[in-house]
Amino acid sequence: MSFETWLAFAAASTVLLVIPGPTILLVVSYALGQGWRTALPMAIGVALGDFTAMTFSLLGLGALLAASATLFTLLKWAGAAYLVWLGIKLWRAGGALDAKPRTDAASSLKMLSHAWLVTALNPKGITFFVAFLPQFIDPKADLFPQVGIFAATFLVLAFANAFTYALIASRARNAVRNPRAMGIVNKIGGSLLIGAGIATVGLRASQS
Repeated sequence: MSFETWLAFAAASTVLLVIPGPTILLVVSYALGQGWRTALPMAIGVALGDFTAMTFSLLGLGALLAASATLFTLLKWAGAAYLVWLGIKLWRAGGALDAKPRTDAASSLKMLSHAWLVTALNPKGITFFVAFLPQFIDPKADLFPQVGIFAATFLVLAFANAFTYALIASRARNAVRNPRAMGIVNKIGGSLLIGAGIATVGLRASQS
């Protein structure tokens, strides 16, 4: 794996993680209601949930690669289209985060478990990993070393993203609830996703 491939994966992962979804809404809800103390348990729970979803996805990817290189290539093309579709959807999305403050007394363990379950059981998560990871995997190289590096990178970024969202929500509550600010984030993220999808197609064409 080249450093450029890893860097592209890290950049694309960062964009995808920043996009608000069910997990981020949960993180923000706890942070709005209970402050900065939610940051660490929620971030750990999100990372564990992503690890669970990623494990199931990678088992499927490994089986697909072993069965047919052609099918794996088709999946990569479908994944590129999926990235573009996500970008268009994000560009057209509204700006506000519909997160209501959670004021129920919850222990750190309860918050961690809640974040883990919401992240791991979100069917979109598994779909995302199946479509996203193949863009950066070289089918001619050993699968597991590549997967190990990508998985570790993604989990570190997922932890950092959830932790940052929790801190921002607890300290700058108006920012995460400002439709204008979130609208700008969505449009930038959507543009970058569309660019990532197009770039992976161009890279694949140049390697063929």
